[in-house]
Amino acid sequence: MSTRAKVAAGGVAVGVILLWLLPFWAALLVMVGVPVGAYLLLDPSQRRRLRGVSRKQLGR
Repeated sequence: MSTRAKVAAGGVAVGVILLWLLPFWAALLVMVGVPVGAYLLLDPSQRRRLRGVSRKQLGR
């Protein structure tokens, strides 16, 4: 199993646990807010690099 698949499986597991333990709106806030907060904490150069990696730049 690749690293990305492990991260995705862990994210789904955490999401299911949050939905079970918290009300829907609170679980949704955590599941959306944590990645957005982590993205906003990156430096502008790190954000640029992350966008480039996610687009899988051709020619590199």
